[in-house]
Amino acid sequence: MQLSRILSIRTAARRLPADRSGVALIEFAFALPLLLTIGLAGTETANYAIVTLRINQLAMLAADNAARVRASMDETDVNEVMVGMRFAGSGIAFGQRARVIVSDIESNGASGYRITWQRCFGAKNVASAFGVEGTGGSGTSSANALRYGITPTGPATAAVPGTVPTTNGALIVAEVRYTYVPLVASMFMANRELRATQTFPVRERAQQSLTNTTNMSDASKRLCDTAHLSAA
Repeated sequence: MQLSRILSIRTAARRLPADRSGVALIEFAFALPLLLTIGLAGTETANYAIVTLRINQLAMLAADNAARVRASMDETDVNEVMVGMRFAGSGIAFGQRARVIVSDIESNGASGYRITWQRCFGAKNVASAFGVEGTGGSGTSSANALRYGITPTGPATAAVPGTVPTTNGALIVAEVRYTYVPLVASMFMANRELRATQTFPVRERAQQSLTNTTNMSDASKRLCDTAHLSAA
């Protein structure tokens, strides 16, 4: 009995070097961390690209909707635009992570342009790259920040003229600033800010000033101060 066991052990020992039955499983175990890392990195990159595209589309949506309003722009119209932004961006937590700033830019009556009105939505505390409501005033000096119009990143200059409103018209500018939060913690990238700026000329609007026909209170308006930082 003991001899037969010894012989069985010897036989098994001779066969062991040629045994490949578990090689595939072992190789997979070694490769799994690399495959998982590549897969997660690809997923993160794809998600980042999709969110970047959506941010640009949301900026376009805000500018286009605000520019489409006929007759005159009212506080209720602004509110509808912002509610649309909240719903359109709900899939990426837009209200909690972003800020959209809609500015109406017109001629200041001299040799420059001004922000006639400006409204915002979102809980992210950021300011417009073009200035607050009233920027531009009525001056013609070089101190007028919007003397040469705007570029995607800020006021234009004499060396690099920017986009300006049409004669007797207005230009709607929508800026979106969004905090991107990675899907897989900070393994591949840290939180970062995405920016998008879109402009649309106002179409067939006779009255450019912002009206308030429903006597909406300041608390209910979409003002751009810190008191109106809200995801709702």
